[in-house]
Amino acid sequence: MAITTKQELRALSADERELIDMSGARVVKALTDAQLSSLVKRTRTRRDRARTLAERQRREMRGKSRARGATPVKADDGSQLKLAILTAALARLDAETTRRGQVKAKAALVASAKKALSLKQKAKPAKGAKAPAKPRGPAKAVRGKTRVAVKNHVPGSVRGSVRSQGAKAQAKRDSR
Repeated sequence: MAITTKQELRALSADERELIDMSGARVVKALTDAQLSSLVKRTRTRRDRARTLAERQRREMRGKSRARGATPVKADDGSQLKLAILTAALARLDAETTRRGQVKAKAALVASAKKALSLKQKAKPAKGAKAPAKPRGPAKAVRGKTRVAVKNHVPGSVRGSVRSQGAKAQAKRDSR
């Protein structure tokens, strides 16, 4: 179920609301890499704090730990909502970071390919020049080992009886 803006306003503080607004798709694309990494770090810190608080409140509700506030916690819906909102924002920021990394990697690959092409074109001989002659002689192909035929010393009549003995022994073991 989608989280409404009204629910976000109720669950988040002003600082957290600012982080969520900064994690929008259009705003994130306008940020520099340094600003994006700073925003990711701050959002991750807030998300971790919200997760810790939600876990603590859940433990209090189950009776696993003592109440830390003035009154025992009766519900952790607000903490869970805050955690969900911050997790979604962090996922958007991580997706943008990944996208930027892929764009940089592709640009580096293209630059490397262009450099390799220019080096290859410089290395080509001038027109009219002959390419170096290939050495003559037999091709050095990889050859496998020849198959060695092994003579089977066990006669056929014995092979059949050994096989039937094994089958009988297995049947005896299976019937136990």
